[in-house]
Amino acid sequence: MMRTVAFGWMLVLPAAWLQGSEQTESARGRDAVGADVRALCAGAKGPKIQYPLIPLPPGAVRPAGWLNDWARAAAEGITGHLDERADVFKHGYRGYHFEAKGVKANGTGWPLEQCAYWLDGLVRLAYILDDPALIEKARSRLDLVVDGVNRGGESFVYWRPRGILDVEMDKVNGLFNNWAHSHMGRALVAYYQATGERRILDALVKAYRDYPLPEFQVGFYPVNGMVNLDPMLDTYMMSGDEKVLGNAIAAVRRPGFERIVAQWNGGEIAHGHTVIFYENVRVPALMYPWTGDRRLLDATLGAIALAERRHGLPSGLVSGEEYLAGIGSTRNVETCNVAAGPWTFQWLLRITGDRVWADRMEKVFFNAGPAPIARDFQTMSYYQSPNRMSMTFPGDRPGCPGGQLGDSYRFTPIGHPVLCCVGNCNRIIPNFIMGMWMATEDRGLAATLYGPCSLRARVADGSAVEITCETAYPFEEEIRMTVRPEREVDFPLCLRIPAWCRGPSIEVNGRPVAQEVDGRGFARLRRVWSNGDRVILRLPMHTEIIEGHETPYPQDKYYQKRALSKLTEIHNPFACVTHGPLLFALPIADKDPNEPVGGTAFNYALDAASASDASRVLRGPMPGHWSWGLDAPVKMLVPAIQFDWQPTELQPLPAAPVEGGKPASITLVPYGCTRFRVSMFPVGGGGAGGATKK
Repeated sequence: MMRTVAFGWMLVLPAAWLQGSEQTESARGRDAVGADVRALCAGAKGPKIQYPLIPLPPGAVRPAGWLNDWARAAAEGITGHLDERADVFKHGYRGYHFEAKGVKANGTGWPLEQCAYWLDGLVRLAYILDDPALIEKARSRLDLVVDGVNRGGESFVYWRPRGILDVEMDKVNGLFNNWAHSHMGRALVAYYQATGERRILDALVKAYRDYPLPEFQVGFYPVNGMVNLDPMLDTYMMSGDEKVLGNAIAAVRRPGFERIVAQWNGGEIAHGHTVIFYENVRVPALMYPWTGDRRLLDATLGAIALAERRHGLPSGLVSGEEYLAGIGSTRNVETCNVAAGPWTFQWLLRITGDRVWADRMEKVFFNAGPAPIARDFQTMSYYQSPNRMSMTFPGDRPGCPGGQLGDSYRFTPIGHPVLCCVGNCNRIIPNFIMGMWMATEDRGLAATLYGPCSLRARVADGSAVEITCETAYPFEEEIRMTVRPEREVDFPLCLRIPAWCRGPSIEVNGRPVAQEVDGRGFARLRRVWSNGDRVILRLPMHTEIIEGHETPYPQDKYYQKRALSKLTEIHNPFACVTHGPLLFALPIADKDPNEPVGGTAFNYALDAASASDASRVLRGPMPGHWSWGLDAPVKMLVPAIQFDWQPTELQPLPAAPVEGGKPASITLVPYGCTRFRVSMFPVGGGGAGGATKK
């Protein structure tokens, strides 16, 4: 019989505990249905600070509507077939040498990291869609790791001795192996939660009881294996093995870790690699519930806030080329960060229960999520940037390892010669879908992210409930939920009210209900629910013109070949348009993701005051199949100023507000629908420096 740890009602459960008894065999735990979980969990020790929200396993939430279209495109595209496109994904998990970039003589190194990213996304999407082919593909690969550990191996790195993870033995190989180990650990956590198979949990416990966590590093380079804390903590919560928890706590009691926490709380944040920033920055917060030390959470929150002030871009992420790169219309976001950022935000949502992290997850998913991936999910790119007018703009300058910057924008079946991003992009969709609903500590459910979906879970005393969400959100404002419990049952249903929303309304069975939004941003509906109860949530969206200034690149030797990085004074004003969670952009039509249609005008500036007062939202029907096309179901008609604008690498935006020009009207579409675009506009008339709302 499986053991699942409960902290009050805080359960980290395999899918079979949470879903109804009519699951397909592929997604069902073998011995879990109908068991009394609370009896199995008696005596388990919980954290000092309770988690307000508890994630659900792969398969508890099923996508519908436009979200299902996108998930199916992933299954039929990169996610389902990446092993057919590059040897790294064909061989990278097996444990022998093969010829590929970054492979060590023993087969370790880059390929394990890249392949682990893919397998983590693959196994989650497989069980979310209950897709037999994807499930078999994931199982056949992950079972090698599970069985290898259970037959005597010590780690997820080709089930070899833990010494292979020791950074002192091999500072390059060891670092990457330790880092890659954490990503394989995440895949195995998801695999166990989806299936409930004890052998998977046994392998997780065996690996993490004495796992050699390295010293945490103050800088965000090189990679650091302390991110194994994610799967370690989930392993403890699923198993109750005290050695796993003790190992994690011991690692954060080291003097070096304490010094980093003190530095972050003092505002001393090192410059470094953005992917490593997003992975490392959550590490102190992960241990806050288990130590009760508020300084750990504050260190993470402070580091994120400082990075966003210095490097935040309008699509919801900080810049990364690959290092943190300041604020600018031609600064880039590495596609790995589209997965890594929301993963950190999801952990902070679990730990704090604060809607701000769900708001950020939606912002990234709806905007930065689709931008670097082709509409059919067959090709992707390494970088995206707020403004992309041509394939070569803003010039031929060095990019990430493996090529020029133009190569990093190019959409190909593997994205780039460096294969981290094509592996990581497979996590974007399944992690969002899994995060749409969470359990609450008082045996209820919380709608944390919105979109068309259905949920099967257990509430209160273990009663099964199904909730369907009919909506085209974020392309409409209304979310219609139908609650179908197996019998009448009393439980709280919590609905996130986004911070950007003014005047939300809630109806239950056609009657308005009073909104009692708690301090974390959730409206709580506590009642006895009956089969067919209907909840309608309306989230009115408003237009916001956000103004700011471009900033210089960090003065770091990493950027010494960038011409723009030599400018230490950059203060070009810009304006962006948002509506609800969506960033809008001027679309430049494309023949394909690598070739824009020639002659499309993009030389427009926005006057914040007039754009806010006179912009109009244009709504149309959702298409029969969703593919992030330019003919979007929601568009914006915005007044603008057409002027003579010839952007260059050294002057991507005008240095001052535009004077004169010709009045014009432009039609904007959601940023995620574009492949070539302008989303950070020059400023006309009144200048920049604040935010204007409509």
